[in-house]
Amino acid sequence: MIIKLPKEKMGTSNLGWLESRFHFSFAEYRNPENINFGVLRVLNDDIIHPNSGFDTHPHSNVEIISYVVHGEITHKDSMGNSETLKKGEVQYLSAGDGIYHSEHNIHNSQDLRLLQIWIIPPTTSLPKLYGSYRFKEEEKENKLLNIVSSQKGNAKIKIYQDINIYASKLQKNKKLEYKINENRQVYFVQIEGSSKVNTIELRNGDALEITNENMLNIEALSNSHFLFIEMEEIN
Repeated sequence: MIIKLPKEKMGTSNLGWLESRFHFSFAEYRNPENINFGVLRVLNDDIIHPNSGFDTHPHSNVEIISYVVHGEITHKDSMGNSETLKKGEVQYLSAGDGIYHSEHNIHNSQDLRLLQIWIIPPTTSLPKLYGSYRFKEEEKENKLLNIVSSQKGNAKIKIYQDINIYASKLQKNKKLEYKINENRQVYFVQIEGSSKVNTIELRNGDALEITNENMLNIEALSNSHFLFIEMEEIN
């Protein structure tokens, strides 16, 4: 079963310095029928304007992936990490029993767009993790790149939860296939451009909840940038 989630029906927020589209209940967007999809708890499509950002705040018992679409994000945390990440870089954080961090766009004129993805960890108070990885653009061109996996997986970034995150930049009219194993489900996000996934058309910002399917057939209707999260199916 595939359920399309048009971007027009998602929660939105505009705080002046921050514009967000919420795929799931978050901040002032409250929808009791849209809290999570399996272990995927948050997926926010954020635009952070220049010289602004999230000041220091706490997290615990969550795994956070930040996928930079364009612009730069500057991170600082209570573990002593401090770095600036650019387009193509992916940051990961397992908060364990608690950390504090800040995320800012310190650029003077360029907006930052990123996907903020929160994953529920398999158990609480796990050892903290932090890191980042810069993927080359050609690694995603007309192919699926596994950017995040579990500790047992093969991705450059490994977190605790049993998930896989794939990203791709697919040229117009190109096609890709992805086999979904039994008892697994997928959340698909169209980041830029447009695609057709198993006959369903998506435009920039749309998403799909995919359950009880064994294959994804992806076709780029225009130059297409997308990401999907594959995880255990939870009834």
